[in-house]
Amino acid sequence: MKVLHEKVDGIYGYRRMALNINRKFGQIFNHKRIYRLMKVAGIQSVIRKKKKSYKRSTPQHVAENRLNREFTAEKPNEKWVTDVTELKYGSSKKAYLSAILDLYDGSIVSYVLGHFNNNHLVFKTLDQATALLNGEHPLIHSDRGFQYTSHGFKRRIDQAGMTQSMSRVGRCIDNGPMESFWGTLKCEKYYLYKYQTFEELSLAIDEYIHFYNYERYQKRLNGLSPMEYRAKAV
Repeated sequence: MKVLHEKVDGIYGYRRMALNINRKFGQIFNHKRIYRLMKVAGIQSVIRKKKKSYKRSTPQHVAENRLNREFTAEKPNEKWVTDVTELKYGSSKKAYLSAILDLYDGSIVSYVLGHFNNNHLVFKTLDQATALLNGEHPLIHSDRGFQYTSHGFKRRIDQAGMTQSMSRVGRCIDNGPMESFWGTLKCEKYYLYKYQTFEELSLAIDEYIHFYNYERYQKRLNGLSPMEYRAKAV
């Protein structure tokens, strides 16, 4: 457990530690036992921090909240959620991460890290995601940020035959899974280091999202990683 704790920079709590230990040794250790052993060994997960920022905008197009907090999906590419979050590097420079998450398995379908929080960032993320579709027409849910209410975003949605959904004003919980992912990424990777350059930050994001998609086992996915769970559906 100590070796694993160091390997993942202390991001595992006792539940995720139990998943990994059980998988590694092919046994079923109760999570309460893992909790007691972690306490004896002085192993504790890092503490999550939460920050929120909002940007006012005049919407060009607004969609209903069609997702309506139904955060489960029966198959891949049925329901997507998306958002942009702010990150920092150097002394006070800012970067922006846009991502699309599939509600079926929680996998990150596409992501783009950029220097500016603009339409190009969000459009590129959507274009990457829709290029992976094979006849599917997902519902895509976002907040009411200026990129998502723009005519350009709506045109891309229509061209892909997708359905657009938006959170209600001031209701972050309407996009809960995306907010949760940002919190997880920041807690398990971003807050653990100081990034001096954009390139360092970009590499860290690439490493974490690959880890999240392929190696981060989740109890709700029967102890599988998102991509393992997705592969079973395919």
